[in-house]
Amino acid sequence: MLTIQELKRRLSYFPRLNFSLLPTPCQRLRFVSEKYGVELYCKRDDLTGLAMGGNKSRKLEFLLAEAKERGCDALVACGGVQSNFCRMAASAASLAGMEMHLVLGGGTPKEARGNLLLDQMLGAKIHYVESSEWEDWESEALDLAARLESEGKKVFMMPVGGSVPIGILGYVEAFLEILEEGERLGIEFDHIVHASGSGGTQAGLVVGKELIGWPGRILGISVAMKKEKLEPHVLELASATAALLGGKVSKEAVKVDDRYVGEAYAIPTGRGNRAVELMARREGIILDRVYTGKAMAGLLDYLEQGMLPGGKILFIHTGGQPELFA
Repeated sequence: MLTIQELKRRLSYFPRLNFSLLPTPCQRLRFVSEKYGVELYCKRDDLTGLAMGGNKSRKLEFLLAEAKERGCDALVACGGVQSNFCRMAASAASLAGMEMHLVLGGGTPKEARGNLLLDQMLGAKIHYVESSEWEDWESEALDLAARLESEGKKVFMMPVGGSVPIGILGYVEAFLEILEEGERLGIEFDHIVHASGSGGTQAGLVVGKELIGWPGRILGISVAMKKEKLEPHVLELASATAALLGGKVSKEAVKVDDRYVGEAYAIPTGRGNRAVELMARREGIILDRVYTGKAMAGLLDYLEQGMLPGGKILFIHTGGQPELFA
């Protein structure tokens, strides 16, 4: 088990670019706290800066630093047309002085809106794929990287959602930031709740929890995968990340609830939409319908059922609002 200072020291060994606005604030959610008799705070990682913010900013600081160390001058990333990660990767590439290529799946839209509009504003070179299958997007991205290499570019392939051990270090550091914020606020959180998609954010939080022995619970509300697939995926990512820092994690630390996904990833749900409206009207916070709306719907359901003992809860707002304008 490590001290906070020792874990910070180990994280400092890894190269990192600094373009996020950190630390992000923790905002008390007054209406929800009073309604359910809890102390609920929102960690505003939608305010990290970098082209309208989001959780990916923390991961990109480590990933872009690795790309620069390798001498890469071009980045390739893939995702859906409204990918938050691709939007933020395009911004990071601009700041790092690198050429950005985005492989976006789902067909060519008639009009650029939401994240896609921002991708274009950021100067990314966009390559559309008609397929809606992730495997096809990744295959096209690999082919594109090979073509760019043949033209003399040195390419860094961006992992989906930034969810590889180097990128995940960003959320190990975020976990330490949460502990420091709790100390400043005079509150020891019992639970951390967040949307879990590609698994990287949850993996980083789990690594932080396990390496310093934090007794609280981290709950990932799945927005895409079934629990049976996401839990082992997060455990694998967390284990690999912990190994970079000289530690390990336990299977018991990974908790996922997949009951709030709805029909499928990126398809809004009634409960999620109601959570988005509640947060906007009662707390002045804008969520999105793909990630944070579904996660907040799950959190509210837990509160309704009294399933978060201790009642000191942190919800991580991972961003994604440009989707609302798509």
